[in-house]
Amino acid sequence: MDTETYDEVALIADAAAELDVAWTATVERRDLTVGDGQVVSSLVWGQGEPEAVFLHGGGQNAHTWDSVLALLGRPAVAVDLPGHGHSDRRVDRNYGPWLDADAVVDVIEQLAPTADVVVGMSLGGATLIRLAAIRPDLVRHAVVVDVTPQVNDPSRQMTTEQRGAVALISGPPTYDTLAVMVDAAVAASPRRSPASVARGVRHNALQRDDGRWAWRYDLDPRGSQQDGWRDFTPLWDDVPAITSPTLLVLGGDSVHVLPEDVAQFRERLPALRVETVAGAGHGVQSDRPHELVALIERFVWGDGPTSEE
Repeated sequence: MDTETYDEVALIADAAAELDVAWTATVERRDLTVGDGQVVSSLVWGQGEPEAVFLHGGGQNAHTWDSVLALLGRPAVAVDLPGHGHSDRRVDRNYGPWLDADAVVDVIEQLAPTADVVVGMSLGGATLIRLAAIRPDLVRHAVVVDVTPQVNDPSRQMTTEQRGAVALISGPPTYDTLAVMVDAAVAASPRRSPASVARGVRHNALQRDDGRWAWRYDLDPRGSQQDGWRDFTPLWDDVPAITSPTLLVLGGDSVHVLPEDVAQFRERLPALRVETVAGAGHGVQSDRPHELVALIERFVWGDGPTSEE
């Protein structure tokens, strides 16, 4: 529990103001009980039937999509995946895409059964691959952001700079002050304004009873979680089962997806469309929200297909 309350909707308004967006949408937090009694929390944007569903990456939460949703201006649902944000932590601490997809099925069925698109980044993108394979009726279009099933390949080494904000998962478990957390995140996010990083940290942090600050997510880099779920490569077998139009969006400066990964994705899903966003790292939604929104709009609701890269 967070002992220091804050106004999360007011911070969304600040994000819209930074983008110079005349934002008037309502945002409501909805908690749903799914599966075996687990609570999954989501942010419901706007009025009417949601047209899009958004799934964040590991160590993030639904607010990673604030800028995208403010720019998109359509009714949508942004989900806090299990163990993240305001959603329950799992007893087994298994936060892999298979169990995440099962939870997301329940959320979409209850909140957004007619959504035109599901967008997933990193862990959310891996979850989307599984979701599209097992429940194509809930995924009319799929936008996978900077991830393939090969993303956690242990043979690939990345520098702290290349990992960006993802490296914070391996950082200290607690911090003396919120300001120290913000400083660490700003240093790891050179493509974003310090103000936007500070908002993101507040959404993703909580103050404990002892006064120290910790991340909201339940990811332990020391390996105390259930073994096995970090290996996403079995998802390659799900890719050929995807029947939805699928767009893979890559960060131009990201090294999380290599050319050979794209080639394998295309081999297993020949209809795959691929776009690269210049100047974006792994977190395309944070680094280049305007460009990502334009790609989603054209792919899902536009008159023509996206261009191939």
